Amino acid sequence: MPDRTDPIESADDAGRDLYDVATWEPRSLLDRAAVAGYWTLTAGTKAFVIALAVVILLGIGALGAFADPVIRILTVLSVLPAAALAGYVWASDVTTTEPLSLLVGTFLLSVLTATFAAVLNSAVTSVFGPFSGVGYVFFFFLVVGPVEETVKLLAVRLYAYTDYRFDAVIDGAVYGAIAGLGFATIENLLYISRNIDAVEMGISLAILGAGDGIAAVRAFAGPGHVIYSAFAGYYLGLAKFNPEHRGPLVLKGIVLAAVIHATYNSTVGIGTGLIGAVTGLGSLPSMIVYVLVFDGIFGFVLLRKIWRYRETYRTVHAEIDEEADPELTEFEE
Repeated sequence: MPDRTDPIESADDAGRDLYDVATWEPRSLLDRAAVAGYWTLTAGTKAFVIALAVVILLGIGALGAFADPVIRILTVLSVLPAAALAGYVWASDVTTTEPLSLLVGTFLLSVLTATFAAVLNSAVTSVFGPFSGVGYVFFFFLVVGPVEETVKLLAVRLYAYTDYRFDAVIDGAVYGAIAGLGFATIENLLYISRNIDAVEMGISLAILGAGDGIAAVRAFAGPGHVIYSAFAGYYLGLAKFNPEHRGPLVLKGIVLAAVIHATYNSTVGIGTGLIGAVTGLGSLPSMIVYVLVFDGIFGFVLLRKIWRYRETYRTVHAEIDEEADPELTEFEE
């Protein structure tokens, strides 16, 4: 879609100076002050958000927990499946290799922005608690899903999204997956450090396999975060290259990710119990089976999107190469 122009600019063939009439660029001292002020405001807002997240991170004791070597090792082990999935999404990018600085930056920002979800979820839990099981379903769909997927997407939006190297729709899925990995890392760290002494989401300790099995439980919970935020990230990528539909596309991605996320949270306990009742498996194996089925279904849907982008990219570029050098194409045939 071509850039929109004022009717005067569109009709002007004489090359008139239309500054402050139909066009604008910083010329005067006031213009430059406005540009500097806007940059300071946006940069200051980002800095404030990051600083606030760091304060919350320190407040919830995450850094102290990470200092414990046992917790650190268990956390690293628990995120390996999620890291493998995020790595596959990254490897599926057929456009350009994403720079390490953006990947690491997105990961760290996601660790920080996850603290907002921790605070908001904790603050609202008591509102839904009195309604028992049904209340928690509403809690998952109205709070946990939307909040967690929004803060993960915020990690992408704060840094990678505004960088010129974010230059393809598929990059959104890549950075979304990395944000999901960062979120899973800090979440697993907190769960492991607290050893899940109590579960307030209506899922029993027996089903979750608490205690010695906590690292294994979190290992199978982590890939879900990568899947959810990769969905949201993909639509953020679409939004960047379709600015006329930016709002609806971002909203679609968040809603889609939040619904999948909330559906998992709402059904994992029941699904695990049913699998255990039918198969006779223990709590932890039953949960693993359920997670593999759930993540397998939605992971396949996500990968189909990525594969479609990849195949379309290769087809389009093959056509361009053919047009540029038809003799080469005939020789290859």
